[in-house]
Amino acid sequence: MCGKQPILLCNLSKEDFVKESPSSWKDSIYNPRTGELLGRTAGSWALILLFYLVFYCFLAGMFALTMWVMLLTLDDYVPKYRDRIPSPGLAIRPNSLDISFNRSDPQKYSQYVRNLESFLQRYNDTEQEGNTDCSPGEYTLREEGEGLSQKACRFRRALLSFCSGLSDTNFGYHEGKPCVLLKMNRIIGLKPSGDPYINCTVKNPIQMHYFPKEGRFDKMYFPYYGKKAHENYVEPLVAVKLLFTKEDYNKELAVECKVNGSNLLNNDDRDKFLGRITFRIKVVE
Repeated sequence: MCGKQPILLCNLSKEDFVKESPSSWKDSIYNPRTGELLGRTAGSWALILLFYLVFYCFLAGMFALTMWVMLLTLDDYVPKYRDRIPSPGLAIRPNSLDISFNRSDPQKYSQYVRNLESFLQRYNDTEQEGNTDCSPGEYTLREEGEGLSQKACRFRRALLSFCSGLSDTNFGYHEGKPCVLLKMNRIIGLKPSGDPYINCTVKNPIQMHYFPKEGRFDKMYFPYYGKKAHENYVEPLVAVKLLFTKEDYNKELAVECKVNGSNLLNNDDRDKFLGRITFRIKVVE
């Protein structure tokens, strides 16, 4: 029955094959006779580990060297590339593009009042003691001998008048004549030409008051020199007080505000926040 099989294999029974199988399987993981682990000796594994250790250390060194060389080309005070944002965006406070409240219910407008008060904290006189009273209508340029640091111009909270939260802590929300604050986003080196000011329009016209006078951004707050050089800088603000009447209550009005009077862009169809902003407001009686 063995046929052409070797005589030694013919003398082995099926039980002998079963007993040999586990031994050969275990030897493939660790062979006690040769000391091999997964088919390799300890010396072979040591050489492989040493190779990968040297290889990855080399890669890490190349990465660190590349990062170091790149960091040498950067300036801590001025970004290397500043040509992608030619004009600033316009932002609003309270930080919402959909303002709706009941003027008779303080709980309905308290969130807006808290947001405005929190935002204006850094405009308090106590927070700006180190800032300087600059010359209105003139750019505040870095003077020779000042080094890399730049003095920051003081923006007094009282300039916002009835929307400052000083005389009216509810910012007009309790009487249905709410205030919103507008500011331009910071761009290093920006020097807007002309006399930039805020102009807001509504499809159903309502009366508005602007603070400071005529809603202007004074040139003395420009240019901005960066967070590190201009450490105490605060953006100039324009407050808009919306004088709703009874005929305007319970209606959702879309208000569009733009920066006019300068070379700043405000009509780019690809960016609806570039030099302008649109928000909705509804006052319920």
